Amino acid sequence: MTIRRLPPETVNRIAAGEVVERPASAVKELVENALDAGATSVEVQADGGGLTRILVADDGNGLAADQLPLAVERHATSKLSPDDAGDYDLLHIHTLGFRGEALPSIGSVARLSISSRARGETDAHSILVEGGAMGAVSPSGFPGPHGARVEVRDLFYATPARLKFMKSERSEAMAIAEEIKRQAMAHEAVSFALDLDGRRTLRLPAESRGPDGRLARLASIMGREFQDNALAIDQERDNIRLSGFAGLPTYNRGNSAHQYLFVNGRPVRDRLLQGALRGAYADFLARDRHPLVALYLELDPSQVDVNVHPAKAEVRFRDPAMVRGLIVSGLRHVLAGAGHRASTSVASEALSGFRPGYVPQPSAQGFSAWQMGGWAQAAAQAIPGLTEVSARSETQYEPSSYTPGPGLHEAPAASVVFDPVDFPLGAARAQVHETYIVAQTRDGVVIVDQHAAHERLVYERMKVEMAGGGVSRQALLLPEVVELDPAEAERVIAKADELLALGLSVEAFGPGAVLVRETPALLGETDVAGLVRDIADDLSENGQALALKERLEEVCSTMACHGSVRAGRRLSAPEMNALLRQMEATPHSGQCNHGRPTYVELKLADIERLFGRR
Repeated sequence: MTIRRLPPETVNRIAAGEVVERPASAVKELVENALDAGATSVEVQADGGGLTRILVADDGNGLAADQLPLAVERHATSKLSPDDAGDYDLLHIHTLGFRGEALPSIGSVARLSISSRARGETDAHSILVEGGAMGAVSPSGFPGPHGARVEVRDLFYATPARLKFMKSERSEAMAIAEEIKRQAMAHEAVSFALDLDGRRTLRLPAESRGPDGRLARLASIMGREFQDNALAIDQERDNIRLSGFAGLPTYNRGNSAHQYLFVNGRPVRDRLLQGALRGAYADFLARDRHPLVALYLELDPSQVDVNVHPAKAEVRFRDPAMVRGLIVSGLRHVLAGAGHRASTSVASEALSGFRPGYVPQPSAQGFSAWQMGGWAQAAAQAIPGLTEVSARSETQYEPSSYTPGPGLHEAPAASVVFDPVDFPLGAARAQVHETYIVAQTRDGVVIVDQHAAHERLVYERMKVEMAGGGVSRQALLLPEVVELDPAEAERVIAKADELLALGLSVEAFGPGAVLVRETPALLGETDVAGLVRDIADDLSENGQALALKERLEEVCSTMACHGSVRAGRRLSAPEMNALLRQMEATPHSGQCNHGRPTYVELKLADIERLFGRR
């Protein structure tokens, strides 16, 4: 066997395959270069799915004539500086790029042209690289005062085998658009423009820095409905800050395409996010539904390794468990703060059903200020519960006949009578089809699914009771030995204390096996081996024993479903109002245990539009 030293051209093309996998990869690298150069405006053009032509123009600092040859030389970069000892620190990366591979990789497989004028200079220059062969620097015209224009033609012409693995032009163009959207979501203060095959596809003006500008940018990309149904997150733990926005559980999708994570301004794809979202939304969504989120992590660069893959789309955290815990706790905190709020899209869908083609824009103002409020709590305690025998006939419910509970007469004027329509969910007026409660609010109508609403109330009460008393365990008559991979068994044993709190008692049983002595009593007879293997898979993928938690929650959800008010049961006016008041005082009551809305609110203004009164 003879070992040969490969020529530089071949080495460059092999390395380029890691950095430039498809046209969207080239766009990503060029846009990141523009952002690192301080650009406030980035324009992208792509023809033929990016295989024919890519142009990225920016107004950044630009490159001087003597810097252009270095820019297309492998492992030459302006983003790393040596310390006093001459060493380059890869643990404190503050820029998006740092490897010095993007431009030479693109130039080795395509025809690359760079035209630039450095900030403060009058002359512009350009350089051409074709299939790895570098041309001379020459004078060039440049339209702006400073910045760069990078044009890539005939991508992969030097490696035609790669072209066989490209998808259709439409698919490649969609991947480019998705990449631009991710970069735009990470940098709201930069304007972005995208043209595909000469058609204006995306125009995103610069937004102000901060939560408001970020939400406006997210709304322009993810849709205006996301802005109306997004919950703001701002949590910090151990110098790691989590910010961003998470959608209400009732505002969900059938896939995870609208879940975004950004680390120090870098769009990344990480399994950690999927596991954290699954854990945070486990109580609210079915397994086949996915929330919409955009989360931003800011932490010291030394706590995250971005030098994991040449494409820099993956990162590795020094303490992934702590980061995951911050995401889960932050999401659960904002979801609890949402109270009984449901997504505005529910009302939009209901109204569009009355009038095809009409999609109103409901107000983004929710009732979160009422969540756990004194009025709602006092009313929930004062009005009779739902365990009474139902009345066979309904009496007219009048506000004047309503007697507020303790604490509701604290207004300065004792003679003022509180009108129940001022409650967030209003006053019950009727029950239709023995299933839906119709309530009147000050500015609209609320329709409540009595079974779904009470199911959530019962479920939340069961969760509180279970958390307070712990999960009861049942001992197995014969302890069961479960064979696992040694690494899987080690992960399960490492979580023994956490599993015991959930009712599962496990202990080591030699290499590659665990012994199960007790299981949660709620599960009854269960497939112990299957449960432990599911837990091992979850620990491997997400670092959490989600399988056991989800099974317990599924049992509680089923018990709540069977123990709640059924559809078809006639309720009296006090019972209906008791349900409304308890919903106002209970977190997460805006959706049932499966992520479906428990109520629909129709604003009076929208109803008037249906009848042409507005």
